[in-house]
Formats: sequence, structure tokens, C-alpha cells
Amino acid sequence: MNFTDPTVIMFSIYLFVMLFIGFLGYRKTNSLDDYILGGRKLGSFVTALSAGASDMSGWLLMGLPGAIYLSGVSEAWIGVGLAMGAYLNWRFVAARLRMYTERAGNALTLPDYFSNRFEDKQNLLRILTTVVILVFFTIYCASGMVAGARLFENMFGLPYQTALWVGAACTISYVFIGGFLAVSWTDTVQGSLMITALIVAPVLGYFVIINGLQPTQSLTDLIEPAKLDMMKGASFVGIASLMAWGLGYFGQPHILVRFMAAESVKTIPSARRISMAWMILCLVGALAVGFVGIPYFLMYPEGAMAVNANSETVFIELAKQLFNPWVAGLFLAAILAAVMSTLSSQLMVCSSALTKDIYHTFLRKNAGHDELVWVGRIMVMAIALVAIGIASDPEAKILSMVSYAWAGFGAAFGPAIILSLFWSNMTRNGALAGILVGALTVLVWKQFGWLGLYEIIPGFIFAWLATVIVSRMGKPSPTMVEKHKAVELELSKL
Repeated sequence: MNFTDPTVIMFSIYLFVMLFIGFLGYRKTNSLDDYILGGRKLGSFVTALSAGASDMSGWLLMGLPGAIYLSGVSEAWIGVGLAMGAYLNWRFVAARLRMYTERAGNALTLPDYFSNRFEDKQNLLRILTTVVILVFFTIYCASGMVAGARLFENMFGLPYQTALWVGAACTISYVFIGGFLAVSWTDTVQGSLMITALIVAPVLGYFVIINGLQPTQSLTDLIEPAKLDMMKGASFVGIASLMAWGLGYFGQPHILVRFMAAESVKTIPSARRISMAWMILCLVGALAVGFVGIPYFLMYPEGAMAVNANSETVFIELAKQLFNPWVAGLFLAAILAAVMSTLSSQLMVCSSALTKDIYHTFLRKNAGHDELVWVGRIMVMAIALVAIGIASDPEAKILSMVSYAWAGFGAAFGPAIILSLFWSNMTRNGALAGILVGALTVLVWKQFGWLGLYEIIPGFIFAWLATVIVSRMGKPSPTMVEKHKAVELELSKL
């Protein structure tokens, strides 16, 4: 690694800034509430960009552009589904969840919310929710580790295993130090960098291609006709599977926790507008990167060998060829930003579940704030080590790992979250049945791949049915119904 290389220098400066923000977060962390939810003090802008950046992991700059480069614009259906799902999540879930978690015993985590919402004295919901979070987030975290390893491997010529540990250390360090505040503040910086890179790179690439065309050539002459067909290989199952990614939003703990941490319900509408504008621009930019990469590497084959060997490196190679080393270093840091923002959020959710919902609830009920914060930091390290172990396979594909975890959370928690916020007759047993059925359906369907259907669809449907059917077999307590009515009344006044 050449430390006089401008790309390395810019990259190092970026990492130093992230660590400094982590230190600032450490100075502001005085309690477990601060460490897990930032004291519920996030304003509209930070809530919006933090939710967006924690959502859009390394797959945004690597997985999605790589899929477009490989298969063409038919993969854009994923973006359509994601935009629709994200909007509906902000519009119908965000404010209700923010209010309900505060009314439900000031819940700090998703297991905490379910347990308090359904008055689960046996803590079965808390245990089941924590197990689901650990299972699927370990896979999700591993995808972030792979993306980081690919970046360091490509940039610095490091062996994959070395790159894996270096990339993981960059994220673990500031999460370990600063907790939720550091994660949210760094998400804001990283979200700004991601959107800049995803707008500038394809625009510049497009003009470079246009200037390099022969007088008789057009851009479409350099692209296989099949890759221009939005309906290529289209089937109802195929398009439904791609658009069904949008269902996943309702159950993603690392996104839902941003709603819980908002300063107040009144910040949600402006946060929604900021977040959706950011997301749509990022998705369009990611699609454009993959699309522009197709003709670019035909005209300028210097990086084509690396991209053809692994299509998920298309943004990396474009940035290295289009920009001078200083700018390239900054824009390549955008990939690390995407990786770090999501991975850090996932580590925080896992750490919070283990600390608040297992350690504090079952093992050390009288533990003080300082002890719990340090247990949270230790849990970050433990989960990261497991994820590194899963990511040690250099053949692992980022988008495939993300899709599996995304489906698991969407099916297990999505129906439970929606029904718990809108249906007063939902019961504890209904929630247990829905979460269990959703998670198991995804795990089984993934192994067999029946009908070629994305596993989130049957998982979501079966979980919803299980929740409703089992809930109708019992009745919620009067206090649960009254609390639900109180939240509805308060929302009607806003």
C-alpha cells in the first residue's frame, strides 16, 4: 500500500473524519438510552439521511450497478419496488411507531416494543424477536463485510482475507466508541457523499462516452438490445419478485429504529420528503452507473477485465478511470460510506437487542448505565466477529446475501409491525405466530426456491394470515385496547 498515493490519502482522511465523529458521539453518550437511540433527539435532516444511508448498504454502489451491468435495465424493477415500499413505510408507519414506542414503556428496541405493546410478561416475544434479529442480521452484516473487503482488495491490492479484517475494523471502531449518535451523524455525512458520487459518476461517464463516439455511432449501438428491454425475460413471477423488495421496508429493524429515535412526530413529514428525494436520486444514480458502464468499458477496456470478472466492481473501476486520484479517493470512499452506514446500524441493532433485551432483562436487571453501555460495546465486537467468519468466503455475492436477510426481516416483522400499529385486536400470541411463521417460511423457501418466487412474498402472506388467525382465537387485554385508542386519538389531533 502506497501512503503517498492521493487516492490512499483521501481515503485515509475520510476514515479519520469518521473516527472523529465517533469520538464526538462518545462525548455525548451518557446513558443506555443515548447509546441505543441517541436520547430520541434526531432532527428531520439527520433522521432522513440516517434512515436512507442505513438502508442503502454496499449493494447500492456495488450490487445494484453490477446487476444492471450484467443483465440490463430489467433489474430496475428492484428500484421501483424499493421506492414504493420506502414511501409507504414513511407515510404510514414512521409517525405511529415513533409515538407508540414512547407510549409502550419508552421502548428502545424492537423486541422491547413488541414485548411492551402486547404486555408479554413471559418475554416470549422479546426472545423470539431477538433471535430473528441475530439470525438475519448476522447474514446482513456479513454482506457489508464482503463489500468492504472487495473495496480494500481492489483499491490497495490486499489479499481478500486481509482486506476483510481492515474493512471491518474501520466500521467497528466508531460504532464501538460512539454508539447510536455516532452512527446517525456519520450516516448523514456518508449519505451526502453517496448521493454526490452516484450523480456525478454516471453523468461524467455519459459525456465521456458521447465525446468518444464515432460520427455514425449512437450510444445504443454499444449496448446489446436485450439489455435495453425493461421486460426482458419478463414474467409475472419475475417482476413481482423484484418489486416485492418494497415489502421488506416494513420489517427492517435498522430503519424502524430511526423512526423511533426521531425528536418528535412533527419531524416525520419533512424527514419523509428529504429521505425520499435522497433515495430516488440515489437509486437512479446506481442504475445509471451500471447502465453507463456497459458502453464505457467497451470503448475504454482498461478496467473491463476486472468488471467482467466481477460485475459488482463497476462503480469502483468507473471512479478510478473517470476522476483524478484525489477525487477518485473521495468517491471510492462513498462505497465505504454505504458499507459503514448500514453495517454500523446493523451492529447497533444487534448489540442493543443483546444488551437491553437479553442481558438487562434476564441476566443483570440491576445493571447500571455504564455497565450496559460497555456490554453493548462488547456485543458489537462479538457480532462483528461472527459476521467476519461468514464473510470469509471470497466467492460470496453481496446482493444475494442482502436479499436473503431483507426477506427474513420483511416477512418476520413487516406484518407484525403494520398490524400492531393499526389493528387494536391483535394479540401477543398472534404476534408470536406471525413472526415465527414469517421467519421459517423465508428460511425454508430459500432452500427450495419454489416457483422461482422471491421468498419474501410467501413469507409476508403466511405471516399476515398467521397473525390474524391466531389473534382472532383470543382477545387483547382492555389496557392494550385503551392504549391503542389513545394513540389513535393523539394522531388524529396532529
